[in-house]
Amino acid sequence: MTELRVFGISEMPEIGEGAEIGAEIAARAEIASGDFIVVSQKIVSKAEGRVCRLDAVSPGPEAERLAAELGKEAALVELILAESRAVLRAERGLLIAETRHGFVCANAGVDTSNLPESGTVALLPQDPDASARRIRDEIRIATEATPAVIVADSFGRAWRLGQTEVAIGCAGLDPLDDWRGRADAGGRALEATEIAIADEAASAADLVRDKASRVPVAIVRGLGRHVTVEDGPGAAALRRPEAEDLFR
Repeated sequence: MTELRVFGISEMPEIGEGAEIGAEIAARAEIASGDFIVVSQKIVSKAEGRVCRLDAVSPGPEAERLAAELGKEAALVELILAESRAVLRAERGLLIAETRHGFVCANAGVDTSNLPESGTVALLPQDPDASARRIRDEIRIATEATPAVIVADSFGRAWRLGQTEVAIGCAGLDPLDDWRGRADAGGRALEATEIAIADEAASAADLVRDKASRVPVAIVRGLGRHVTVEDGPGAAALRRPEAEDLFR
């Protein structure tokens, strides 16, 4: 019988710039090499100094125009534009952007929630895969265990209501389980099935990380078969190439 266990790590301190998240996790949980450690993007951004004060931002003409059109704060829009490779939609109060990393999401991932100071926003980590690798190294140094690590964030979905967590960074796993060429239960060859293991683990972890509970880290146990010794390709492997995107 296959079993999956998910539990949050409580009593994490308020994370500030320079914090070693992996060491903080290791001090509060027993970690095994087959575990998935799922970490909220927000605390990674805090540790990496990716928090900005809105009153320190000077909006440009394009930000002022979009802010007036969408009913948003101009300084916030300026940060969204700075974090974006391209704005894909700007309507009905929404800014859908492609980030510099290649993620397509609302507001280029710029977020105002769960920050200790009012008037501040968090930006996505500069390189979330590198963030996951660093946290994995910190855990290994503290415990000698080498779990998989996922940096997770909430994304909306184009065809369904509600948000779900996805992996924006990961280390120690193959984020895609490619079933193409294998047989299904009836013996027929599978042609298109690729299971987004990293995203599914991120979503499972979110079920024990209520947005207001101050539980920014969860352990997913039971997926050891997907943990790799090498850090692997990271969540960058999950991004669909623009040439294969039928909606752009």
